[in-house]
Amino acid sequence: MADTIDMTRIPQHIAIIMDGNGRWAQERGQHRSYGHKAGVDAVRCITSECTRLGVKYLTLYTFSTENWNRPADEVVALMGLVLTSLEDEIFMKNNVRFRVIGDRSRLPEEVRQKLAATEANTAGNTAMTMVVALSYSSKWEITNAVKDIAQDIKDGTLQVDDICEDLLSQKLQTNFMPDPELLIRTGGELRISNYLLWQIAYSELYFCDTYWPDFNEEALHKAIASYQNRQRRFGKTGRQVEEENNETTI
Repeated sequence: MADTIDMTRIPQHIAIIMDGNGRWAQERGQHRSYGHKAGVDAVRCITSECTRLGVKYLTLYTFSTENWNRPADEVVALMGLVLTSLEDEIFMKNNVRFRVIGDRSRLPEEVRQKLAATEANTAGNTAMTMVVALSYSSKWEITNAVKDIAQDIKDGTLQVDDICEDLLSQKLQTNFMPDPELLIRTGGELRISNYLLWQIAYSELYFCDTYWPDFNEEALHKAIASYQNRQRRFGKTGRQVEEENNETTI
């Protein structure tokens, strides 16, 4: 499958909803936490391959604000997994910077400290930025952005007429990176689940039945090949896009 990828058109930002860990484990007669541990191995695999391919940003939906409603033992296991999986050598080996988006105030103190330490230790890495969406929801993010804008108006540092799409984008937690060109969801579900709703307005969506622990390099290549076979129009007609592409190649 790798030979079907055009290396000159690799998406610079890939976002992934890593779904199916629990079902993968249950089909094997194991506790759901077993699937989450296997999912960490898939993260290592995909992070390494994205770096090799030249992807600049990889954003992984790890734990949503709604996931706090899961059984307590599963939440505790997931938080413990965050601690054990953030090994600096994983990032250093691939020259990957680590960053986090989400509501850190709800995370255990030990987890917050580990996240901050890993972000600091990898700040100088330049090959790719791996962003973990942890205790994250898009509605939470957009609501906070609106609150920030409202406060600026109240403080007199912003006028209502100054509000625009670019301003709202700058108020979001993802303001340090471009919007995803490709969003992948594993596990067979066909929904977005409150993930990067503003940012994926024009992302190409790719859904597959593969559970996240089984999502490997070949599966990633298939998703990228699907992305490359699409015409990205951004509201224009297909003919307009073709004419513009022809002009750029002349």
